Amino acid sequence: MGPSPRSRKILKTTLAGCLTCLLSPPGQAQTTKTKVPKAPVAAAPAAHDCGEGVTLRLTGSSVQQGGLLELTLAATGPVTKIRADWASSALPFWEDDAGLHHALVGVDLERAPGKYDLSITGQLASGAKLTCSAQVDVKAGQFAIESLKVAPEYVEPNPEERARADKESQRIHEIFATTTPERLWAGKFRMPLDGNKTGHNFGKRRVLNGKPMSPHTGLDISAPAGTPIHVAQRGRVVLADNLFFSGNTVIVDHGLGVYTFYGHMKSINVAEGDDVNAGAVVGKVGATGRATGPHLHWTLVVDGARVNPLGIVWLGPR
Repeated sequence: MGPSPRSRKILKTTLAGCLTCLLSPPGQAQTTKTKVPKAPVAAAPAAHDCGEGVTLRLTGSSVQQGGLLELTLAATGPVTKIRADWASSALPFWEDDAGLHHALVGVDLERAPGKYDLSITGQLASGAKLTCSAQVDVKAGQFAIESLKVAPEYVEPNPEERARADKESQRIHEIFATTTPERLWAGKFRMPLDGNKTGHNFGKRRVLNGKPMSPHTGLDISAPAGTPIHVAQRGRVVLADNLFFSGNTVIVDHGLGVYTFYGHMKSINVAEGDDVNAGAVVGKVGATGRATGPHLHWTLVVDGARVNPLGIVWLGPR
């Protein structure tokens, strides 16, 4: 079975979003809207009484496009067969040492604003069925827009380049379509560059020669060429290769549908199949692929949703 229309869009924009890197070095873009460098911020935490001693907690009842929420299910007794459905997708859970059940709710940067139902089902120790629900209000993100006139080859790759890019997109689709059932990470996620706390260009849109382009799906972090790039958390390397748009690229599977993507690297220090610990050096900052200056293009995908990677650092799921 081929990729769904949504999956094709996710992969196309994950790679083609690097046009933002190509046309001007990070931090030098002229925009028609105010740039918002921070991660999408959720509203105040929300709690829902599900009855039978079960409580559903969310880190926010509303969130911007490209944001990330954490769901926590607390119960006074055992709960089994837990399932959470959000936006036509089942969310994978993990259980912590205190017996709390957690799941990440990723809001794709192009998900239409509006209210979305989140439903929970499970089996209580008494034999009764658990049912609980909440609503998540998705707010419009405030993303920068830039209009430029450029040479035609910067808008559309030639046929040979497009064939290569499409083949790479299919390869990445197959990676992101796979959900490793166990959690590979342990502890909080970190920024990939030492001493860095933020980045820019997430969600930014370019209008090239009057043609709207796909949004920039990652965070650009400026740094000198050769700066070590550290993996954000423990995981398994599922891609380490040179790609047309993002150059030397590494993708790390952290389990439960969570992936981080590191692009434009000068060099790669890992190989596919490697298990890496949090903070391990996966490569060095460069300008390979469609880029004009050295920087890291860092992307986070959560259950297929393209999410601002700052969200998982600030949220701090353990």
